[in-house]
Amino acid sequence: MPAANPISSVNDFVVRFANVNGSGSASANELFARSILRMGVPVSPRNIFPSNIQGLPTWYEVRISEAGHLGARGGTDMMVAMNPQTWDKDVASIEPGGYLLYDSTKPMPKSKFRDDITVIGVPLTAITNSTYTDPRQRQLFKNIIYLGALSALLDIDPKVIEGLIAEQYKGKEKLLSSNVHALHLGRDYALTNLKCPIGLRVQKADKVGDRIFIEGNSAAALGAVYGGATVCAWYPITPSSSLADAFTSHCRRLRHDAETKKAKYAIVQGEDELASIGIVIGAAWNGARAFTATSGPGISLMQEFIGLSYFAEIPAVIMDVQRAGPSTGMPTRTQQCDIISAAYASHGDTKHVLLFPEDPAEAFEMAAQAFDLADRLQTTIFLMLDLDIGMNHRLSRPLKWDDAKQYDRGKIMTAAMLDDGRDFGRYLDVDGDGIPYRTYPGTHQTKGSYFTRGTSRDRYARYTEEGPAYQDNMQRLLRKFETAKDLVPRPLQANAGKPTKYGVIYFGSTSPAMDEAIGVLEARGHQLDRLRLRAFPFHSSVPSFIAEHDFVYVVEQNRDSQLRSLIVNELSIDPVRLVPIVHYDGTPITARFIAKAIGDHLDQLKVTPLRKVVS
Repeated sequence: MPAANPISSVNDFVVRFANVNGSGSASANELFARSILRMGVPVSPRNIFPSNIQGLPTWYEVRISEAGHLGARGGTDMMVAMNPQTWDKDVASIEPGGYLLYDSTKPMPKSKFRDDITVIGVPLTAITNSTYTDPRQRQLFKNIIYLGALSALLDIDPKVIEGLIAEQYKGKEKLLSSNVHALHLGRDYALTNLKCPIGLRVQKADKVGDRIFIEGNSAAALGAVYGGATVCAWYPITPSSSLADAFTSHCRRLRHDAETKKAKYAIVQGEDELASIGIVIGAAWNGARAFTATSGPGISLMQEFIGLSYFAEIPAVIMDVQRAGPSTGMPTRTQQCDIISAAYASHGDTKHVLLFPEDPAEAFEMAAQAFDLADRLQTTIFLMLDLDIGMNHRLSRPLKWDDAKQYDRGKIMTAAMLDDGRDFGRYLDVDGDGIPYRTYPGTHQTKGSYFTRGTSRDRYARYTEEGPAYQDNMQRLLRKFETAKDLVPRPLQANAGKPTKYGVIYFGSTSPAMDEAIGVLEARGHQLDRLRLRAFPFHSSVPSFIAEHDFVYVVEQNRDSQLRSLIVNELSIDPVRLVPIVHYDGTPITARFIAKAIGDHLDQLKVTPLRKVVS
């Protein structure tokens, strides 16, 4: 049942798989994405899964883009509909002229289809039932059979898929041969009974280059290893658990003494998030580089200890893989909704450093940098990831590290300095940058000791509730925060090809969609200068950028425009000049959404209001 005007596109389309969680489809769907990648065509897969173990709907979307667009585009060109529960919704989401692949073992009423799409039926259940007797095999191999059918329909080289299967089941010849057999069952059926290929095709290219395919959580965990972290304390929470797991895996490979084989790291699963951050702060106070991985609910629980880290000035790193809240919210959906809670975490007057990586490569770099910043600034540093970056594979530039790099441990008062008569006050600002010197426990037998407390104290860590001493300390903490502006990663600015009165500010996982949306907006005749923020506190270039434009759009993934609020609050900007572009349904923001929201607003600005003529 072909559509009148089927979509025709080579290396530029979106395929979405609609499955049931726990059906074993994830492996086959990832093989699909990796096979296209092996053909030299960039892909950007996203796994949309429920927060239960099995039985609920799950989707896996693969964007194929020879142009290299890695953000979610919006819309589906081909739907592989394997879940009757979500059939109507899945069919409705297909672009006009798109394609629907489904299990045609049982006849479906015509009302379940659309006239403007091409419907492709493959009797998957019938094929599996006639080939396999074991119920679990029937379920698992059905996924490989539809992968085989797709290889014929989309002109994917089957040898590439066979090679990936061989890598997956190396040393397990029985599993290897059975999977290859299932692959060809589907491929042979399609070649014999269907018109192959369809209008969507994959053609070999050379557009991947030296980029790697990695999840952001794994990259951040590796950054922690290279950044010198030796302690990780955490409590399982979606979507950050895989970060701690990856750190464990990386440490097993890289953090064992070559001679004794002993582990040179400590990984502790705390009884909860509160215990985890307490362990991190205790380890960091003792001189270790320590971190925890968590998400929004964990940040809520850690508030008091975060305040202790800030006020007692103890280095700590928190890797926050954000998800949709509040409360339990949507644990397996992405958002950028912890900005305010992290920036001002704890009670009283607090301000914390936030880092905003856009992809796995920056997650690696900023994770490592976070430990230098924590030591330099003697405070908590937040690495603000999210589920879209953390749990999805992304094409990324190679991770690089300079083996000659020396860690920045900040201002450490040594035994020699103490013996030379240096004046040591744990909260004494001798350089005017707000950052005092500290000593490691056991530095000197008689000098350099102090009492670490979360209560008010003077410059020499002596307890006091005198107002002037408290204000002196709080003002010094503000000076330290000002110092941080020149230590954190600076924003990256890209100007439009023509002068423009309009700009856009964005950050983190919105970046790939934003970069693509710029081209769409330019095609509509709109020019935008753009500024990608990479950290808070904001560098001086941020207010300058805003001052240079009449309107600045702030693109983010939360309901309340949290980054915009932070900019208004910290930089005293007129909120009217900052136009919020917000997306918060739990799915990754798309280029289409951004381009429409900004484009529609700019179109309205171009309209000249009618003036009443007075006779």
